[in-house]
Amino acid sequence: MMNYKEALYFIGKCLTINYEAHNRKIVEHQIIKNDVNWELVVKISTEHYVFPALYCNLNRANLLSLLPKDLVDFMKEITDLNRERNLQIIEQAKEINSILLANTTRPIFLKGTGNLLEGLYEDIAERMVGDIDFIIAESELENAVNILKKHGYRERVKSEFKPLIFRHYPRLVHKKQIAAVEIHKEVVIKKYTNDFSYKTLRKQLIKTKQGQVVLSYKNQLLLSAFAYQINDRGQQLNMIALRNAYDVFLLSKKTNNTQYIDKNSKIYRPLYGFMLLCKEVFNHPSSIQIPNDFSAKKSLNKFQQLLANPEQIQKRKQKIDRIYIFKTRIFILLEAVYKKETRNWLFAKFADKDWQKSKLSQLGFKPKS
Repeated sequence: MMNYKEALYFIGKCLTINYEAHNRKIVEHQIIKNDVNWELVVKISTEHYVFPALYCNLNRANLLSLLPKDLVDFMKEITDLNRERNLQIIEQAKEINSILLANTTRPIFLKGTGNLLEGLYEDIAERMVGDIDFIIAESELENAVNILKKHGYRERVKSEFKPLIFRHYPRLVHKKQIAAVEIHKEVVIKKYTNDFSYKTLRKQLIKTKQGQVVLSYKNQLLLSAFAYQINDRGQQLNMIALRNAYDVFLLSKKTNNTQYIDKNSKIYRPLYGFMLLCKEVFNHPSSIQIPNDFSAKKSLNKFQQLLANPEQIQKRKQKIDRIYIFKTRIFILLEAVYKKETRNWLFAKFADKDWQKSKLSQLGFKPKS
């Protein structure tokens, strides 16, 4: 019966069946043969946030009649719920855009929300969206936060001290709105901002029919890859995120990706490393191109090894996350030596009673009542 790797690759083919004829034939044949572990497919597609996209693609390909009826009913229910959520997110994003524009601040919508506004998907239900992300100039960030707070937005986690901002301000929520909001000043971690930053993104933008602004197709594709490969440490993990990969696949149909980045750029290997895995899992679609001189055999081999032992994926992720947290803390301590803003933030955090209680609890000490 189908194992983890086979299920992941099957999902990858399903996500491309309406664009790649060879994958449609493979998927249909596999379903007819009853060679699909649907329980595992549901589990993996849910973990990767592509369950609605899986349903939408099977539906458009007229293959749902070959699936168990109870599975189809369940898939439809989840997809309908996601479509309704996305409709609300779109309206919320439009409202945010109007509020900020009225105060001379122009948000550039990113990631899932930007893709929804731009019309990337045939069905808006395909994309599962968490937060509404947008980016503005760093000089406008504090003003944008204050404007949204005047309209009912608040920090999700309250703190007595001013937050230290790296890529984005802490999430803002509204009790009457469905999605949290992340206001970015950058979109990748500091190491890569010289090559991919707000300054570069703002040069190429798309204005939607409704008046919102999103990234160019090229930069949408780059950010879809980097959000996982760089920010979520996918490069170190040697793994793929199907939600990001599906966005890359759709965007690769709209823009030629073969000559995006100079090979001496820091973002050259993260981009094509991720796209190499996309090409592998989606069974070599013609629109995803890798430079002829790009080689990542070690990463691809490690990817295959992890898929053969899926229980190692989570263990590896936990290890990489621990290393990342340790390095981040060291970086903050070093930055505090020469940067006043970081130093003030650090002192304020150490003095915060809630922070002290949480650390005492982590160390096994019972806080005094």
